[in-house]
Amino acid sequence: MVSRLDPGLPDCLPILHATLLSQGPDSALPPRPATSDPASPNLASPNLASTGPADLPLSALLSRVLLSFAVEYEREAGLSLAIGANVLRVLSAEGTRLRDLPVLTGTSKEAVRWALGVLIRGELAVEEPDPAASRGKVARLTLRGLDAQRVYHELAGAIERRWNERFTHGVTDALRACLEPLAAGDPPRLFAGLQPCPDNWRASVRPPVTLPHFPMVLHRGGYPDGS
Repeated sequence: MVSRLDPGLPDCLPILHATLLSQGPDSALPPRPATSDPASPNLASPNLASTGPADLPLSALLSRVLLSFAVEYEREAGLSLAIGANVLRVLSAEGTRLRDLPVLTGTSKEAVRWALGVLIRGELAVEEPDPAASRGKVARLTLRGLDAQRVYHELAGAIERRWNERFTHGVTDALRACLEPLAAGDPPRLFAGLQPCPDNWRASVRPPVTLPHFPMVLHRGGYPDGS
């Protein structure tokens, strides 16, 4: 699949800035050298910037596919996929408590706050006092927000079907078959990679109970090591 995507895609997910939109290939950068044949991996090459898909690590391959999907989605939706897949997805017209959003979305409080700011400025959501509590707030979707939520589900599905045609069902089904087992189980097998070193500050933080539907890399980083 990666061999048929733009070769200028970066080998990692880019940092999301003000509107949390994904950045595709940088047109200001010189074109990458010709890639090698994906069917003939050159495992000895140390220069990933000048190698083909078969030379890239799994993280780079997955990042390119996910980023390409995000760029295509955002070009048509006009809204960040990180916002749609994480925060917009879990909101409703009835209202969701702000304190519940980090757990529901699998993202940090900072990421939730940033995404909500984009939704509120776009008149897709509002913040109001929690009617069921003496303190705290809820976020709820406006009519425009409900329409954006519908677009998220419909467009994401439409792009999946489009990719089935573009890359063939054999390719997309094989990719899905490899990845779905990682998200299965309670907890999912993917959580095994989230165990922090015991002497790291993350060991004292409450472990996540869910993962975001779209990874968010914010420019602020995380305390205290910037990751």
